[in-house]
Amino acid sequence: MPHFPTTSSPPSTNTEDSGHPKQMDGPLSSTGEDMGSFENPASNAETEADDIIQQESDNDRVEEEPKPGMKFATDHELIAYYMRYAKQQGFGVITQRTKREANGRVKYLTIGCARGGKYHPSHSNISRPCPTIKTDCKAWINAHLVEGSWVVTTVEIGHNHSTVSPQKSRFFRSHKCLDEYSQRMLDLNDRAARQLRLGKGGGEALTEYFKRMRLQNDGFVYVIDVDEELRLRNVFWADARSRAAYEYFGDVITFDTTYLTNRYGMPFAPFVGINHHGQSILLGAGLISSEDTSTFVWLFRAWLECMDGRAPKAIITDQDRAMKSAIAVVFPHTRHRYCLWHIMRKLPEKLGSHAAFNAWLKTAIQNALYDSHTCGEFEEKWGQFIKKYR
Repeated sequence: MPHFPTTSSPPSTNTEDSGHPKQMDGPLSSTGEDMGSFENPASNAETEADDIIQQESDNDRVEEEPKPGMKFATDHELIAYYMRYAKQQGFGVITQRTKREANGRVKYLTIGCARGGKYHPSHSNISRPCPTIKTDCKAWINAHLVEGSWVVTTVEIGHNHSTVSPQKSRFFRSHKCLDEYSQRMLDLNDRAARQLRLGKGGGEALTEYFKRMRLQNDGFVYVIDVDEELRLRNVFWADARSRAAYEYFGDVITFDTTYLTNRYGMPFAPFVGINHHGQSILLGAGLISSEDTSTFVWLFRAWLECMDGRAPKAIITDQDRAMKSAIAVVFPHTRHRYCLWHIMRKLPEKLGSHAAFNAWLKTAIQNALYDSHTCGEFEEKWGQFIKKYR
């Protein structure tokens, strides 16, 4: 298998490919954030400590039971209060109903137990029912916007199911979030890790690691991008197995940077395909310092050269504009499609205020997408959907 060239930016810094120095055609560089200069986490220590102590005190507060007549300055304060109350009582929370004025301002709000309501299947196959947590629980509160304040008008506290202990409440979806105190501590630790472990020379150390990997695996390739002080900006790598798999399963690939970030805040950017068993296969990966067009162009060009210049027939991404622009530059003849999962995740945000969203509109969309076996069947269902809900 031919050797794959490696490079770094600036051009004066050379990396070796198993003893054979070689430069790529054209510099693969991008503009990334300075990974070596960060704010000292020890600064403003007294202010940070005071805020953390106050946050811990707020977390330990026991919320009183909701009662009609309680007032809140904003709907966010109302929801935050009920979330804290639900967490200490051992149940999850959802927003069951909202009403808005003509200008879009919320004027009526119903918050209740996450097990409230009834299950509406998203498919027509009754022989394969899906499990559900819905029990039509009636525990909820109603609140109205009255003269600039939110006033609780109706309260139901009884559940038709058992609740869990407060220690287990954190496993509910509505409570799976970091409080301000925990988030601040993670940020402080992250800044310290960046400053101590990825300072000057970090890119050079990574290059040495990749060289060792290259000696162990002749098909292993890598491309790195560093700044003038040899601090890492972007990196791409792929092994022999990924390159061989692409020769057989490289017609359609997916690219997504929302999976996770490493301890330095650099998004992990995998190229993923599907093999003949329907399994996901890794076709290369990168760590990037920013998610702008120039960075994606650098990464796509590095990946394309690794795959001997053979572009995929189709690529699936989320609706990121920077990705779209980079794909047009590097893969001009590749079909670009948006990921259905990302589209469906935005349905509540885009259509949640529609009166029929939770009743039938959402189910109709899912039926058209998931229960259509041919293009013609989908087009027919989609046409009926547009005609009904236009």
